[in-house]
Amino acid sequence: MEDLQLYNIIAVISDIHSNLFALEAVLKDLDNLKADLIVNLGDSLFGPLDPLATAGLLMQRKEMINIMGNCDEHLLEETGTSPTYRYVKPLLREQEETWIRSHCGTWSYDGLLFCHGTPWSNADYLLEELTPAVGPAYKPAEQLAAELHRIEERIVFCGHSHVFHLLELPEGKQAVNPGSVGLPAYEEKLPYPYVMESGTPLASYCLCIRDNGSPGGWRIVHRLVEYDWDKAADLAEEAGRPDYAVAIRYGRMTGESSETRGM
Repeated sequence: MEDLQLYNIIAVISDIHSNLFALEAVLKDLDNLKADLIVNLGDSLFGPLDPLATAGLLMQRKEMINIMGNCDEHLLEETGTSPTYRYVKPLLREQEETWIRSHCGTWSYDGLLFCHGTPWSNADYLLEELTPAVGPAYKPAEQLAAELHRIEERIVFCGHSHVFHLLELPEGKQAVNPGSVGLPAYEEKLPYPYVMESGTPLASYCLCIRDNGSPGGWRIVHRLVEYDWDKAADLAEEAGRPDYAVAIRYGRMTGESSETRGM
């Protein structure tokens, strides 16, 4: 625990990917629910919608802990070949890059551990594993419990896969993905082609509510928020990214153009 401040409701958001419309709706929802703190699990600006306005809105939030995502880290590199990097990187000013550099690797508070991918890597999946035959699939609870055996915290939050899920583990631990605020599906080509899909265009996040009757002393509530995803998808199309548009509009990758795939 970094301080003695008592938080009773913690909102956990992740993977905004520059979708300002979704972020605004989520922040309005969690403000109405009077969250004491926001933990942002990262990958906030890496997307073809509105990275600068997204950064500005997040930087205004003083009660926010920001975790370094793999795409955040990528934006601090001097070169990159992906179309999203080439779009976002030239827009960033010193203030946005300084803000990204201030992000934490992980953050811990009162039995909770927050990371982007896993506690050890922001580029790996915690809940899922990849196989050539099946693609992404959830790890067996016993396997994940063994991986987290040395983690003292009872509840581990992760993003990165963009799919909301809660997995109950042996010995009372939980692993939680709040889902993606702004990009509910995507496709990757390595180590072999696969897709991650939440199956809904709704913006996703979760609340962690102090509750002494729940495992670990906290109760997890997933929230799905409506917003104008057609407007966001239209903006992605205007930016020449039909892959983002389909993902945002449907929460799936079905029907997108193959010409501009890839993060």
